[in-house]
Amino acid sequence: MLSVLIETHNDEEGLARTLASLIGGAVEGVVRDVIVCDTGSSDQTHRVAEHAGCQYLAGGGIAAGIKQAKGDWLLLLEPGARLVEGWIDDVVAHTARQTMAARFSRTRGSRTPFLARVLSGNRALAEGLVISKRQAASLSKNAGNAEALARGLATKRLDAEIWVAPSK
Repeated sequence: MLSVLIETHNDEEGLARTLASLIGGAVEGVVRDVIVCDTGSSDQTHRVAEHAGCQYLAGGGIAAGIKQAKGDWLLLLEPGARLVEGWIDDVVAHTARQTMAARFSRTRGSRTPFLARVLSGNRALAEGLVISKRQAASLSKNAGNAEALARGLATKRLDAEIWVAPSK
């Protein structure tokens, strides 16, 4: 039902944290596959992905990951982001009744003050992105990476929460 795509570059530790938060979704049968789209890592990112049973793409970027995805809906996450317990029900409900993309709500601990967000330039994938494969495939034609694909996209806000990945 849901394919998870994570674009990485030297993110072995962050990737491991993100994958750990997806275990419940895999056990419940919601997460169909996880695709790690690597952009030239020189660390052990590939080993983390392979040990976790993920599909690892060393080239082609997010567009290649979208083509490989088996699910009708995609979940794009930054390495290091962690979904909070209870996310599964919210995502399943959203994908059953909506066609528009959605983002998670930040946990209280990862909310930044408004002025800090404005001045720092918000990362488009900081809150994750749930998007239909069809829409993502269309957007990926003009986007060089996952961040560009998510930028400026109209989305619905989910009640499910996310711990935002630390800034690099």
